[in-house]
Amino acid sequence: MALEITDATFDEVVLKSDKPVVVDFWAEWCGPCKMLGPTIEELAGDFDGKVVVGKVDVDANQDFASQYGVRNIPTVLIFQNGEVVGRQVGVAPKQTYVDQLAKLL
Repeated sequence: MALEITDATFDEVVLKSDKPVVVDFWAEWCGPCKMLGPTIEELAGDFDGKVVVGKVDVDANQDFASQYGVRNIPTVLIFQNGEVVGRQVGVAPKQTYVDQLAKLL
């Protein structure tokens, strides 16, 4: 299951991770975010133990969304060693994320 990441936990969970991290920036009211949700959960299961998969509710946690220039949601950022190595704005097929993660493993 995808982790709930907050502004308070972002640094520890995302930036200091020794594994690649997928971060889904979303909001409860966002229709496309709800469409992407099951894909994010599948990624969390498929890559369990190899990749950290989490979600940031941008309504409650705006600091890092702002810092990383998240203007539209859903936006999925992929981090490795504390750096953004991938960005997908909008809903994309699961394979898009799988392909990006496969390059990092």
